[in-house]
Amino acid sequence: MYTPVAADVAKLRNITGAGMMDCKKALVEAEGDFDKAIENLRKKGQKVAANRADRDSHEGAVIAKVNQDNTMGAIIALNCETDFVAKNDNFVELAHELAEQAVFYANKEEFFASDFHGMTVADKLIEQTGLIGEKIEIGSFERIEGPFLGAYIHAGNKIAAITSLSGDVDGAAEVAKAVSMQVAAMNPIALDETMVSQETIDKELEIEKELLVKEGKPANIIDNILKGKMQKFYKDNTLIHQAFIKDGNMSVADYVKSVNGDLKVVGFVRVSLT
Repeated sequence: MYTPVAADVAKLRNITGAGMMDCKKALVEAEGDFDKAIENLRKKGQKVAANRADRDSHEGAVIAKVNQDNTMGAIIALNCETDFVAKNDNFVELAHELAEQAVFYANKEEFFASDFHGMTVADKLIEQTGLIGEKIEIGSFERIEGPFLGAYIHAGNKIAAITSLSGDVDGAAEVAKAVSMQVAAMNPIALDETMVSQETIDKELEIEKELLVKEGKPANIIDNILKGKMQKFYKDNTLIHQAFIKDGNMSVADYVKSVNGDLKVVGFVRVSLT
């Protein structure tokens, strides 16, 4: 029977990322044929993936990345089943690598089909499912482009955000990171009031109007009260109007202007495991 040498096992491990014992077994089964051994590892992953397809992968690592010139960015959630796996250094490193690659693809489908160390991203996820023994998948994929982007990953890799600013000016990197922290912490529903969906507005108006009627407010003043209620809603829930978390005496928009009078926030994306 073929017995693989340590150098061959290490080589296969470097190619696939599989564990040492899995690589040794795959080489034995393939009688030293590397291509066949890789195929064996992938088949194992497919089998495990099929068996765990209905599992809940609610844990994982959320990672944000931007390219070198800060004009393209992406956030992915690499999901798994347990917090134990989510905190594993190799798992987190894989999430970082995948996020770096995601920056350059317009959507999840193109990203899944892209080459990742000799296999597609989709095949890599199947392979990792087989090796780790848990369902591994990309739970979220968000991409953004803009004049200047900055990212923030919250401690523990559970939330990440990317903010787009109107230009690359002195202090832009600090501003983009600070506003991304705001997005991560406060979870705004939109950039400003013009970006809030009509469905959300109608729902909020319906709720507030019903409360005012129950309170016995006269019908002739309800509309004016609702205007004030909606202003508060926009202040609490839209990014540029929110109180800045590092200085509650100013809004996010005021903070950005304090760094550069012409600078504005023009977009953001956020991903959270919860």
